[in-house]
Amino acid sequence: MKRTVCLLVSVVVLSVVSAKAGTTVLTFEGLQDLEPIGSYYDGGLGGFGSGPGPNYGITFGPDSLAVISGADGGSGNFSGSPSGSTVAFFLNGSGDVMDVPAGFDTGFSFFYSAVVYPGSVSVYSGLDGTGSLLASLNLPVTPSGGTGCTYGAYCPWFPVGVSFAGTAESAIFSGSANYIAFDNITLGASSPVGAPEPTTLALLGSSLLGLLGMNRRRKS
Repeated sequence: MKRTVCLLVSVVVLSVVSAKAGTTVLTFEGLQDLEPIGSYYDGGLGGFGSGPGPNYGITFGPDSLAVISGADGGSGNFSGSPSGSTVAFFLNGSGDVMDVPAGFDTGFSFFYSAVVYPGSVSVYSGLDGTGSLLASLNLPVTPSGGTGCTYGAYCPWFPVGVSFAGTAESAIFSGSANYIAFDNITLGASSPVGAPEPTTLALLGSSLLGLLGMNRRRKS
């Protein structure tokens, strides 16, 4: 595998791109290839000086990096990510640490791709993975390739999320370094921004059934 990065992609044709009320969404656009995310989402700079980014009061540990798809001039072995061409991954260590000192509640969600090894995410009440464990997600190995996958092995992307009680101050993204990636990390909702709403899926299903009915009538 080339200096690889595994990262998130949407598997549906119709998707909601706008942020839901009361949520914070991290797309990692605006960061450079292999740039440490650092304080970019705390109104500061990434490790290479990109920014200042949005002041969401969120910081990432030193192993947390942004990566741009090779199809767009970066070094990432992925395509089809939910928003833009940049995702998050970790190149060293056992995972990414995301701290939110002001806290967040209700839910936590994101897209991910992990075509070789599985991963996990844990949400804690304290900073740096301390305090009570509020929620956890196991992330199985994902398939590689398909519709919309135009470059690299890491595609498609799958939405996952969890609801929890209480207030969280940190999340730990774990897995094998350089083999799992994340995008559209969404604080405050159990489904990530970019995933289809149930009503959207229902409408899409109805439309397809209607088209099938029309085709049958034409044949008869």
